[in-house]
Amino acid sequence: MSDETKTQEPYWKGKGYSFFCNRACEYFPCHPTDDPENFNCLFCYCPLYALGPDCGGNFSYTESGVKDCTRCTLPHRRDNYGYITSKFQEIARRMAESRRRGV
Repeated sequence: MSDETKTQEPYWKGKGYSFFCNRACEYFPCHPTDDPENFNCLFCYCPLYALGPDCGGNFSYTESGVKDCTRCTLPHRRDNYGYITSKFQEIARRMAESRRRGV
């Protein structure tokens, strides 16, 4: 296979900082999964929660309006590290907007 036909892997792929599986956790896995070997605990508390309906995950809202991420495994899939980190600038932008509005 030539260099031209090789698929370029993301810079984080295979790096230790992009995946952590905590099987010793009393809540592991915190969401149903058919693939516990690739269950990423790195984003135990999803940083995308703050994006509300724009997070990209499988969520719903409770009757009282609280975002319910019980069925979402987006932050827990090994291959989604890049997706999660790509959203950090959006989160920072929204936080800056909130500060400007005094929220």
